[in-house]
Amino acid sequence: MAEPVLSRKALNRALLARQMLLARKKTTAALAIGRLAGLQAQQAKPPFVGLWSRLEGFRREDLARAIEQREVVRATLMRATLHLLPAADYPVFRSGLQPALTAAMRSALRDRASGLDVEAIAAAARACFAERPRTFAELRVELLKRFPEADERAMGYLVRTHLPLIVVPGGNHWGYAADAKFADASAWLGRPVEAAADPGALVLRYLAAFGPAAAADAQAWSGLAKLQPDFERLRPRLAVFRDERGRELFDLPDAPLPDENTPAPARLLPGFDNLVLAHKDRTRVISDEQRSRVVTKNLQVLPTFLVDGFVAGTWAVERRKQSATLTLTAFAALPAPAKSRLTEEAGKLVRFVEDDANEFNVRFNAA
Repeated sequence: MAEPVLSRKALNRALLARQMLLARKKTTAALAIGRLAGLQAQQAKPPFVGLWSRLEGFRREDLARAIEQREVVRATLMRATLHLLPAADYPVFRSGLQPALTAAMRSALRDRASGLDVEAIAAAARACFAERPRTFAELRVELLKRFPEADERAMGYLVRTHLPLIVVPGGNHWGYAADAKFADASAWLGRPVEAAADPGALVLRYLAAFGPAAAADAQAWSGLAKLQPDFERLRPRLAVFRDERGRELFDLPDAPLPDENTPAPARLLPGFDNLVLAHKDRTRVISDEQRSRVVTKNLQVLPTFLVDGFVAGTWAVERRKQSATLTLTAFAALPAPAKSRLTEEAGKLVRFVEDDANEFNVRFNAA
């Protein structure tokens, strides 16, 4: 029997439902982040915005408290970038992603990796972190004492990708200092981080948060290569669909698939939000033509806003003394009702991100 075909809009609504963007949900920060399979956290502030757009009544303190109480951790994970993840999920994610982290190191360092003794450098770094949490600047000083001829930056990146480390919170309104210290993950969590895990566990978590999807999509999200055999092994447990271009898509049998005509509210998303990063084929949320307007040449991913479920522009906040202005830049002219809904949403968001200002404004740039 032929697999059911899902339209682009049906895939969009499925993604929005799983990413809690069809309606705000009432849940805790830690549970939400687990359901989202992590939040991109290269910078400290975006995850707070991401949860504000997804959770009913979310306050900055809700996530800050979860971080301070070690319910949520910040660490190098998918695509060798910093993410927030529930502490309970970290060991499975971190161990399952090690092949991707090793590959990321080799790709980034290239010839600079030759001659580096991975095991010796990792062991030396582990001993340093066993003494106390350290910044990477402090770590590099210690590593150079042991390996004076080595490339200190290369050693630092090797350690980031080969040792399970947690970013230590504190020192900032948004949870983390700019030059934060790192701690040994096992010591921080109070339990060991095992060395091996089944990639299939990550596939299932990915599909719950981003499905229906192809193996290539899961690879783009995780940084892992050659996941098709894991999808094939899981096939008896999965639902199978096709998209309009004939690509085979997999999903959890009981995962939500809303009607494609389900209304999608106006939403503002932070920079680097996984909604726009977690698929190889991202047309379910942004057109190929518009991707270059969101992902910059220096690989920044701009904050975006959604109209009818699809990325329709970018936004930014400017602060001048006690005045904060959120500016929306649309890719094309927007109908008046959409602009009205975006203005309302943006007005609330600018008050959230600049809560110590006393004047708040929202404006649109000309399309």
